[in-house]
Amino acid sequence: MQGPIVRVCMVVVAAILNHPLLFPNENTTIPEEDDKLLTRMKEHQEKLEAEQKRLEQEISQTETALIDDDQESYSWYFWSTLCLVIFFTIEVCRQDIIPIEMPDSMEDEDGDSSAEYLSAKTVALDKGVLSNFCKTHFHPFIHESRRVREFIEGFADDLLEALRSVCDRDSDLEVEDFVGIGSMFESWRVSKPPTCDLIVPFAPPRPFRFQFQLGCDPSTEIPLDLQGCGRIELIKPGRNGTDCLCGSTNLGDDMLCLLHNRNESERLEEHTLVELLCEKNTSYLSKDEIMRWFQISVSKAWGQISHKYDFELAFRNLDFPGALKIRFRSGKTVTLNITPAVQFEDTDAYLISHFPSDTSNSSDIHWQLSLTVYEKNLLKHLAKRLPNSCHVHCLQIVSFLHKKQTALTGRSAFSNYHIKTALLHLLLSKCPAMWQPQNLDHRLRDLLSFLQQSLEEKRLYHVVVGNPCIPEEILVPKIIRTAEPINLFRPLVLQRHVYAKMEEHFQEMVKNTSVLVQEYSPHFSNGYVRHEFSSTDQT
Repeated sequence: MQGPIVRVCMVVVAAILNHPLLFPNENTTIPEEDDKLLTRMKEHQEKLEAEQKRLEQEISQTETALIDDDQESYSWYFWSTLCLVIFFTIEVCRQDIIPIEMPDSMEDEDGDSSAEYLSAKTVALDKGVLSNFCKTHFHPFIHESRRVREFIEGFADDLLEALRSVCDRDSDLEVEDFVGIGSMFESWRVSKPPTCDLIVPFAPPRPFRFQFQLGCDPSTEIPLDLQGCGRIELIKPGRNGTDCLCGSTNLGDDMLCLLHNRNESERLEEHTLVELLCEKNTSYLSKDEIMRWFQISVSKAWGQISHKYDFELAFRNLDFPGALKIRFRSGKTVTLNITPAVQFEDTDAYLISHFPSDTSNSSDIHWQLSLTVYEKNLLKHLAKRLPNSCHVHCLQIVSFLHKKQTALTGRSAFSNYHIKTALLHLLLSKCPAMWQPQNLDHRLRDLLSFLQQSLEEKRLYHVVVGNPCIPEEILVPKIIRTAEPINLFRPLVLQRHVYAKMEEHFQEMVKNTSVLVQEYSPHFSNGYVRHEFSSTDQT
């Protein structure tokens, strides 16, 4: 803007200095009759006037451009603000799709990274070391695990039978037979002391019944971070036309119900299960109330049969009443997790109060959906196609590494269930020939890489829910088979510090993989490790 104004001023000054009237008529050095001189001066004056007009037009155009620039700058600020609002909304609503910028917990105060990223595909693994590692740490568990399972199954049957005897058969919950789940019952146990996980289903007394609302059902209104959960509603008798009418109709003194006697109805009215077992002012089953009832019942049942056993039984965690610990006189211990559950209709799916390794769900009325029976059946089904396979050793090794890393850096949200889920995804996607024993090192890298990529992408989908690759022989219910896939990492991603610690835990585990395997592998006196597999690599 200043440049054109200066140029205009220079033109005006030059025009004034060169104007013929500036010189007096009595100047005898310029003859008036000199027509040629006057003609040249007029031409010069016209040129100066033309230059002045051109400069005025240039100044006018510059001012117009400045006004347009101001308008464009305001428009740019408006669209930038709008885009920022849109991106912020997407980040809040779609945490599992748009990568979230996580705080770098690996950086020190100077901002320098304290640990380098290591890809799981580059982990150094030796076939002979892995072979000896598996033989040393996992093979001895085979016979011991069988004996432990037999003992736990007998003890659990006895304990539940005593539990049924202390419960009121007419007004209390009905306890059903237990279901064994977890590594002990899936034959991939890796830790000491042995840990057994049991699900104990229960049902309401007649004529009450349960009605279910699953998070994977699109017709239910359950928050997205609780998609893997469900609500259980306790339906009162006579709630609709399908229930017995004796609970809502006065039959008179001369009529009897063939299904329910009058004393039963009177007891139900006195004890009102809805008030005892449901969350306050709702008809949804309360996890806290059920766990309180379960703890009292287990304590009474153990009091009746304790004289028959020569060991101590103690509660390990009062927050989880089924977390028990058996201690023998020899000092050996067995960890037993008995979890109350509700069977979903007539399927092998269960809604359980909690997972032993997961405390992220704090809602009292949202029960965890457990499909471990289908997962166990899927693992057995796939194992039939892999008679001599390395998939179990892959699962055991990564679970072992996770346990050792937990001892080094503390607990995190990462669990053996995530490892098993990743392995099942790989088993469904790779042909059976790739799981031969000589390919253990390659498949182990694949499993670590799958988990690493899942953590980076912040998504690990449930292997059963909404997975079209599940064989029909597994008999997954339609409502679960056709549901939208459930991201197991979603509830953890919403807790940024928890997820950052889980990522750091896994990265440290990958870095220590070679060292831990080498350290816990047997060596001969000369340092030589015997190789069991052939050197042929089949990937």
